[in-house]
Amino acid sequence: MGINLQKGQRVDLTKGKADLNRVMVGLGWDPVSQGKSGGLLGGLFGGGGGNGSNVDCDASVLMLKDGHLKDGQDVVYFGKLKSKCGSVQHSGDNLTGDGDGDDEVVTIDLKSVPADYDKLVFVVNIYDCVKRKQHFGMIQNAYIRVFEPNTGNELIRYNLSDNYADLTTLVTGEIYRHNGEWKFGAIGDGTTDAKLGEVCTRFQ
Repeated sequence: MGINLQKGQRVDLTKGKADLNRVMVGLGWDPVSQGKSGGLLGGLFGGGGGNGSNVDCDASVLMLKDGHLKDGQDVVYFGKLKSKCGSVQHSGDNLTGDGDGDDEVVTIDLKSVPADYDKLVFVVNIYDCVKRKQHFGMIQNAYIRVFEPNTGNELIRYNLSDNYADLTTLVTGEIYRHNGEWKFGAIGDGTTDAKLGEVCTRFQ
């Protein structure tokens, strides 16, 4: 069984696990059913004409140096599926979030992440959210988890259970270096950034 984290908690990933060279990060979410209120992330608030059954969420990874995004090439997302160093690989875009299990997966070769990168931040935003009048109140059951690629053994899970109505981007979690080890932090913060580029400026 993996560790279930709450918002703000941090845990060691590699301490005592010298053979943990690669991990996979799964991000998942489900659309709130049409006509349904409530739900884990607050349900449909105000509606605004948005279609809750067709919310296109995109997961991205921001690769930071000294805690900052210093190069636009250090963003891995549906339009750039692999980092320039090759250590971070995105599974590709999922347009709806329908179905069980992870919607998008990122594979990380921890041993291959160049030493000048100290943090990998995992972000989910809603594609074309302004035009579609969509927000994360139309999404439920959002989570981020870390698991081993060979065994599927889940190491960490963080269910994002806050009310994210009217917010359009979620900073879900981060994997970061500390004293030579890799750790995971559960963040779960929402913003009103309409595009991935706007999110990126927060980390510059």
